[in-house]
Amino acid sequence: MSKYATGKHAIAISDRSGLQFPYREMVREWNGAFVHVSEYEPKQPQLEPKPISGDGIALNHVRPGRTEPDTTVRIPDNGFETYAASSGVINVFSPGHGLTDSTTYRFRGPPTTSAGTGSFVYADPQSFDGITGSNIAKSAGYTIRTGKYKNDARDASNDYLTNNFFFFTVDTNTATTGSIKGGGYGCSVGPVTIEA
Repeated sequence: MSKYATGKHAIAISDRSGLQFPYREMVREWNGAFVHVSEYEPKQPQLEPKPISGDGIALNHVRPGRTEPDTTVRIPDNGFETYAASSGVINVFSPGHGLTDSTTYRFRGPPTTSAGTGSFVYADPQSFDGITGSNIAKSAGYTIRTGKYKNDARDASNDYLTNNFFFFTVDTNTATTGSIKGGGYGCSVGPVTIEA
């Protein structure tokens, strides 16, 4: 193996500027250029980026989306109100009910247990103003209209009425007096398909 001189008195020409510098002050760059230390440029880090994997999108422990079960909407105590004498229209006050206009729903009284079997059942709403609770709670349900029935017409003129009131017309019964509230406590309204 050969031995190299130290170059203590030697000079070198820079590959970058072409100027003359002492040999001992010269360095080799990453690209192979022989340059003076004052001209040295380190390698740009972006020329060799670190590998980056894609962002995680999927979760490790996932479950498929579920279909929300049908639920009932509670009607406040004595939330039913007859419209007028000899009319079957009943206005219902149920704040934020979220029910759909022109859809059939079934009314139910408070939940209770069956005397004979002890199983869970819905009682009928209380009868009031000539309207029987069993007629309100008929199993086929009633088609409701959102808003409040006033002046022989549907009033859905503002969001308050649409979101907090709805009405329906009962079969066979009519109100005796009109503008009478009733139905009792614990009443609810929901899809016809919900069973006790």
